[in-house]
Amino acid sequence: MSEENKKEEAVQEELQQEVTNEVPATEEVQEQDQQKFLDEFNWEAFEQGIEPIKDEKLVEFEKLVEEKIRVLDENELIEGTVIDITDRDVIIDINSKSEGVLSKNEFRYNPDLKVGDTVEVMVLKKEDKNGQLLLSHKRARQLKAWERVNNALDNNEIVKGFIKSRTKGGMIVDVFGIEAFLPGSQIDVKPIRDYDQYVGKTMEFKVVKINPEFKNVVVSHKALIEADLEEQKREIISQLEKGQVIEGTVKNITSYGVFVDLGGIDGLIHITDLAWKRINHPSEVVNLDDQLKVVILDFDEKKSRIQLGLKQLEAHPWEKLDENLKVGDKVKGKVSVIADYGAFVEVEPGVEGLIHVSEMSWSTHLRSAQDFVKEGEEIEAVLLSIDREERKMSLGIKQLTPDPWEDIDKKYPVGSKHKGIVRNFTNFGAFVELEEGVDGLIYISDLTWNKRVKHPSDVLNIGDDLEVIVLDVDKDGRKLSLGLKQLQENVWDTYADKYAVNTDHEGEVKDAAGKGATVTLDGEVEAFVPGRLLVKEDGNKVKKGEKAMFKVIEFDKDAQKIVASHTATYKEEEERIVKENKAKMDNAQKSTLGDLDVLTQLKKDMQKDK
Repeated sequence: MSEENKKEEAVQEELQQEVTNEVPATEEVQEQDQQKFLDEFNWEAFEQGIEPIKDEKLVEFEKLVEEKIRVLDENELIEGTVIDITDRDVIIDINSKSEGVLSKNEFRYNPDLKVGDTVEVMVLKKEDKNGQLLLSHKRARQLKAWERVNNALDNNEIVKGFIKSRTKGGMIVDVFGIEAFLPGSQIDVKPIRDYDQYVGKTMEFKVVKINPEFKNVVVSHKALIEADLEEQKREIISQLEKGQVIEGTVKNITSYGVFVDLGGIDGLIHITDLAWKRINHPSEVVNLDDQLKVVILDFDEKKSRIQLGLKQLEAHPWEKLDENLKVGDKVKGKVSVIADYGAFVEVEPGVEGLIHVSEMSWSTHLRSAQDFVKEGEEIEAVLLSIDREERKMSLGIKQLTPDPWEDIDKKYPVGSKHKGIVRNFTNFGAFVELEEGVDGLIYISDLTWNKRVKHPSDVLNIGDDLEVIVLDVDKDGRKLSLGLKQLQENVWDTYADKYAVNTDHEGEVKDAAGKGATVTLDGEVEAFVPGRLLVKEDGNKVKKGEKAMFKVIEFDKDAQKIVASHTATYKEEEERIVKENKAKMDNAQKSTLGDLDVLTQLKKDMQKDK
């Protein structure tokens, strides 16, 4: 570059610098003049009309107001500057004709607020009755916060929140000034045992739900880490094999099993896979945070499910069971479970045998297993069967005592009398227990002599104590026939004379059926009256509950049967009257033959001579 060009360039730069320096100076002077005009302007005189103002000055003033003072709308959001902080208030300059005064309580969340800070406020009222501008930082912050929260939900953004406190079911989190709910299940992928450790912490969250109507916001921290965990799960499952032994940490214990953390993915040990022995709850075997070696039983890559086993790492207890154990041997064990059908007894850890309720007593009256054993009780039993392949055994406790039917014919010979308890009824009789395991049957026909019994409950009650006599013994069939009426006098021996044929008795109809009625004669014995023999003189029949006279027309001692008739009582009287009347007529016709007594004697003499 030539010397002349250099000089020309230097001159141009100098001129440009002068122009640049002059512009700010001019603007600064104008700014100072405008501010001076506003400061010196007599507002009170202008408002009261004391001092006249020239038109050109008013035009200038209005122009300056439009340029310098902002016109506000109610509910408008604007930014202001903190110009003063007192014990109770915060003064905000929003470039309007007056400053706004806000309660210091609206800034409790920001203890570091200072003069010069820029804050958002909402115009509540441009001027109250005192001419004061009403602003609210809290309302502005809430409105802005709801916009930000909704944007975070729509755009799947990550937000930061401050955990303020605990509440029922989770935590309260401050997000943009809004109190959001963090469910306990959404804090982490693993169960939380100490919620208080999170209070006062700032964490990242995802907004998962907003209810605009109730102004509810739900956030989740768990959602942020689940995506990463899902990738880890797929990687871990891809490396798994059935039968593989791995280590894990007990993460959670439930009534049905144990969840184990395998390093980013959980596996479940079902309660039946924790131990070979029967347990009531997984906490009997493991505790939270225990380090365990487990075996992989099965897994599902699609559903990310892993089934684990703990007991499979040990040999099955049946494999260690005494080889010399055989049927008939006595064993000892603890009652582990009681069911309706029997009780399970653990004879060795992990080896159980079943005592069916029928093997608990020689009695044929099956009762609940709880009547014989209690859960946790140490008992002795007899081995009835054993299947090592199926890993099953059955036990009995009644076999520890002699079978009462072995010498039944000696203890209960025919004709012997014994005392027993009525235990059960059937339609054909009543079962009486003579001792534990020995029952006898009283047939319905052997209950009483003088009463026709339709059901045993007509004579006996369950639980009655009574004396019986043995009528028959069937040792092989394990049956005893008993009698009750045989211990009483056979009243039918006395009935033979009292209720002989053609004897009359008062009776009450007990039950009327289609073919006839059952009538109680003299209040002590029952008789059957055919329907046609119930007809009275007026043509009606004797009804149930009605009393009348009855004539015995049939008596069978062996069959213990009486048949009676009401009709015969009045028809027989009619026949007698007819016969008497006929005799009188005959006597009247023969009265000419002389005295009747003489004639009668004559007839007897004639018969004697013949």
